[in-house]
Amino acid sequence: MSELDIPEDGLDEQVEALETQVLPLDLWHRERGGRMVEFAGYWMPVQYEGIIAEHLWTREHAGLFDVSHMGQLGISSADGGRVGAAEALEALLPGEISALKPGRMRYSLLLDENGGILDDLIVTCTGGDFAIVVNGATKWDDMAHLREHLPDAITLNHHDEQGLLALQGPEAVDVLGRMGLTPQDDHGVVVTSLKFMQAGHYDWGGRRLAISRSGYTGEDGFEISVHGEHIEALASALCEQPEVKPIGLGARDSLRLEAGLPLYGHDLTPDTDPVSAGLSFALSKRRREEGGFFGAERIQGVLRDGTATIRVGISLQGRQAAREGASVWSAGRQIGHVTSGGFSPSLQQPIAMAYIDRSCSVTGTALEVEVRGKRLSATVVPLPFVPHRYIR
Repeated sequence: MSELDIPEDGLDEQVEALETQVLPLDLWHRERGGRMVEFAGYWMPVQYEGIIAEHLWTREHAGLFDVSHMGQLGISSADGGRVGAAEALEALLPGEISALKPGRMRYSLLLDENGGILDDLIVTCTGGDFAIVVNGATKWDDMAHLREHLPDAITLNHHDEQGLLALQGPEAVDVLGRMGLTPQDDHGVVVTSLKFMQAGHYDWGGRRLAISRSGYTGEDGFEISVHGEHIEALASALCEQPEVKPIGLGARDSLRLEAGLPLYGHDLTPDTDPVSAGLSFALSKRRREEGGFFGAERIQGVLRDGTATIRVGISLQGRQAAREGASVWSAGRQIGHVTSGGFSPSLQQPIAMAYIDRSCSVTGTALEVEVRGKRLSATVVPLPFVPHRYIR
């Protein structure tokens, strides 16, 4: 204890500091001027040059995000068969996992017994088994839930030795095209030929990378799973390219907000169902009809009868941004609340996502959002705020 610098404010801060973990690139971020903050139990860079500059750079060129706090999981059956693992996952997820072919990915939801959202995630068929990426803040709870409810014949592995980088932006594909990546799968294609929500394994100078054409910025881009021993070499090699700069959490959040993408713990919670969240696309036709997943009866009911509230996009007049928790009003009546909000660097105006009464959710409906005791004029607008630029 004597070797520790105990904060003047007391033991609680010391305990918090001890519990906050560092990622493999921690020193790399600090050496490049990253301003580090605690997020999801890790020290992570919130910005380097500034959130707006980093946001616009990613929209125009390519930004490199360290998302190694995310949980990278592997799901397989004892006999090595894909079908058993798919059936087990379909008991917990509402997506059609069994239909995934090798190298294909699907956005899905981890649901509780009442159909509430425990997390949103990505499932990838890697051949004989499945890879799942879950949110960093919920990964331990997700793993506990999966271990509790998956059959004994299904194995769950946490690949905590792996780091995860996201290279996002219109020039990301040009950068990866110069990296000398060789496909390692029977179904593999050159990395620049991947389409949105396709993935494969690639060799980079003797180092194995799992690369998907995906991301959470609304831009074209890639996510790269790499062993922690090699992540610094890869991050440095990518940032040597003139199109690439390291980007922090702040711009990642503003980019995903412009893209209308929900953030777990804010726009999605166990009190939220997939239909009111606007995520019905994650419920495949067969699964809607057959059910057989956690919360199926409730979800089938709201699909049939509709929901009282729905997630919408809101554009605010003026320059003042509405933050999470701000109340939304119509005709003198509170009809909802903001779950994500901020100033849009691309649109140069404040935007927000909110859950509001379905009766007020038609595009163009005039609303008011209360910010610091003042009600600001606002309008319901379509999501996303900025069009996605995925390569399909």
